[in-house]
Amino acid sequence: MRRTGHTAAVLSAAAMLFALATPAAGAAAAPPPRIDLRVLVVDDGGPATAAIVAELDGAGTPYTSIDLSRDNRPVIDAAFLSDTVGGRPRAKYQAVVLPNDNPFAAGSAEMAALVAYEKTFAIPQVDAYTYARPEVGLDHPANGGYSGSLDGARAEVTAAGKAGPFGYLEGAVPFEDNAPSVSESYAHAAKPAPGADFTTYVDVPLPGSAERGSLVGEYRHDGRRELVVTFVYNQHQQQFRLLARGIVGWLTQDVRIGAARNYFAVHVDDVFAADDRWDSQLNCTPGDVDCPPGQGEADAIRMTADDAQHAAQWSRSKDFTLDMVFNGGGSELYKEENAGSDPLAQQLVADKSAYRWVNHTYNHPFLGCVQDVSAVPWSCAKNPDGSTRYVSRTEIAGQIRDNRLWAERAGLPLVDAELVTGEHSGLKVLPQQPDDNPNLGPALTDNDVTSLASDNSRDREQRKVGPALTVPRYPMNIFYNAGRTADQIDEYNWIYSRSADGGSGICETAANSTCLAEPLDPVTGYADYVVPLESRIALGHVLANDPRPHFIHQSNLAEDRIAYPVLDRVLSDYSTLYADSAPLVNLRQRDIRAELRDRATWKTAVKAGRVTAYRIGDTVTVQAPSGVRVPATMPAGTRRDLLLGTEAFGTPYAGTVSGWVAAGLLQDRVSLTLPAGPASATARADKIEPVRRTAPLMPLPPGVRTRVPYGVTG
Repeated sequence: MRRTGHTAAVLSAAAMLFALATPAAGAAAAPPPRIDLRVLVVDDGGPATAAIVAELDGAGTPYTSIDLSRDNRPVIDAAFLSDTVGGRPRAKYQAVVLPNDNPFAAGSAEMAALVAYEKTFAIPQVDAYTYARPEVGLDHPANGGYSGSLDGARAEVTAAGKAGPFGYLEGAVPFEDNAPSVSESYAHAAKPAPGADFTTYVDVPLPGSAERGSLVGEYRHDGRRELVVTFVYNQHQQQFRLLARGIVGWLTQDVRIGAARNYFAVHVDDVFAADDRWDSQLNCTPGDVDCPPGQGEADAIRMTADDAQHAAQWSRSKDFTLDMVFNGGGSELYKEENAGSDPLAQQLVADKSAYRWVNHTYNHPFLGCVQDVSAVPWSCAKNPDGSTRYVSRTEIAGQIRDNRLWAERAGLPLVDAELVTGEHSGLKVLPQQPDDNPNLGPALTDNDVTSLASDNSRDREQRKVGPALTVPRYPMNIFYNAGRTADQIDEYNWIYSRSADGGSGICETAANSTCLAEPLDPVTGYADYVVPLESRIALGHVLANDPRPHFIHQSNLAEDRIAYPVLDRVLSDYSTLYADSAPLVNLRQRDIRAELRDRATWKTAVKAGRVTAYRIGDTVTVQAPSGVRVPATMPAGTRRDLLLGTEAFGTPYAGTVSGWVAAGLLQDRVSLTLPAGPASATARADKIEPVRRTAPLMPLPPGVRTRVPYGVTG
């Protein structure tokens, strides 16, 4: 809320800005300061500060962290915070993150230096988590407020929050309640203190009252601006993930190096082929390597033409494109066994434009070492000299080529640079095959493959394999060998139940695994437990600025179509939480490869100290090594300066424009010009009105034909 006198203060600020910008007769105008685009983080080791650091890291925003627990840490004083460059005052940090409003001892010279710095250069400060009290513009919770758990509570973005830093949200900010027996979220919700200039951005109902208490708000005092956060969180909790963009946007005034979006792509593996079914009696999958030879009979799960029609209708109704990762040989095998006809392939090909298509090899062989499946677990076959026997370069290259030719005959639109091998084979798989198949890279070269899928659960970091870069994919815990809900729950119970409850007991010994309290109900367990859990995990990836795709299997779109409830939940929850200005970004594999590549290159350059970024007045300048693309987020209307003329920068997202950009022709740096308005003002903090987003994004300016794109292929 705003207190009386605020309007007068704004008018006074405008007059002061004019006075600062207009030198007195005979006096030279003072040069505007240089503000380095880097965030100072004062870290006490708590989860809230770590969460903000994770957000900066993920977006590629440069920051300097001061660990308060280190005896040999730098001292925060005037020299540490600012200096002069070429006769121009320089602020070394555009913003400050503190673990609370004052993490230093009483009378600290370091806090005094920060206060003076923030006043001088209009530097905003985020209090990552602090108590509600008058020192931060809030009344004590005891005076009609609340201190306690917020598990399962529904906070809301206020009108000021929507007009300001949290305009990308629809309004609701639900707090997680994943374990009823554990308190996950603690907060101090309070009303603004009497007389305080405090604007609440996110609030929650106060128990026993019709009033609401602030959880996130802006406190303006003594020529300074603080974003006051009064609930504790960690980087993985949904409530933080929802607010993280706005916190960093407020912190940087939407002028920052780094960019973040919400990504969701779903690959459907084994399309046209069939997947073997889980056997609830044998607790393995006959026909696959987890069942001893001779045990059970293989039972194939394969989509039908009706399943294909449903997939196309679903995709259109959700406005969401699936990536069909296909094996053309699966269709040919089906036709051999069914009088030369394959209604599934006919339907999928008829709807080919509804999907993206990705090569999964012709008939899905294992392309790593030659497997010895005479025992469970399988092992790598050996050559006479004892060395590992690998699948040949010729066979790998042939599998890639033959599937391309099949796609060409079927008229499928294919990007030849993309490949997903069966089971991500050819890449290392522990413990049996600790190294990549040495024939894989050359076979990729033979076929000009530059984007190769990998399993994120085994191989998270992007890496080079021959001419290709990997694209790690998240496996969704919807099993490849399950077409029916009963299959999924029986296998789920086997894996995640204790041996005393009839399960495998693997969860009692395996790292990073959790046992079920009791086996899931065969009828209700999927809808009540698996769907909420898997959708929450996937949505967590979406909200973490993570472009890695998720993958399921064609079997999950067949029979009971068990994948759809999870996908529906992710899409529905997202649309409920986010405004239209922040749509899901659904990239194809090659573009994810490029995004991960550019992030890694950028991160390396920043870590090596080879990036310089600063703002002087309305101009942002970034110098980076030649060929390194720069991620940036700027106010709508920002323009990129070229050798001759300018062009619009970035593409709209969440109320700003953002994108990757490199130095132009004959230029050694990136130069951006900010639009006129509050975001480009440079003066003392008490003379700047907070940036408000009260208008829609600016359209493409007249005469400009193209925007600088966010992503890039290649």
